[in-house]
Amino acid sequence: QVQLVESGGGSVQAGGSLRLSCPASGYVYCMGWFRQFPGKEREGLAAIYIGGGIPYYADSVKGRFTISQDSAKKMVYLQMNSLKPEDTAMYYCAAVPTVRGACYDIGGNAADFRYWGQGTQVTVSS
Repeated sequence: QVQLVESGGGSVQAGGSLRLSCPASGYVYCMGWFRQFPGKEREGLAAIYIGGGIPYYADSVKGRFTISQDSAKKMVYLQMNSLKPEDTAMYYCAAVPTVRGACYDIGGNAADFRYWGQGTQVTVSS
């Protein structure tokens, strides 16, 4: 069973940065980050294949967010820079066993991810 536990959320002023972390237990291949605004569906932000591969980014975060991974530690990170108040949301780590190429293809689709963390709140004040 894969267990995901996000950390690193919190409150920050606009323009600031946060780094989210997510260690995974079990055997996972593709890990991603999503966020959810109240009353909205989860939005895919970034995904990466553990062990390397081209990361997927949503257009809304390209240039500001960076996903990285440590295959030895089975960790995935989301570095978030130049945060805006509209980035305020619950952020989730997700994972799914899949092949390297498929990870990029499914990166933004929450329905394709099997395992989910409980989420960590990010609040950006103006």
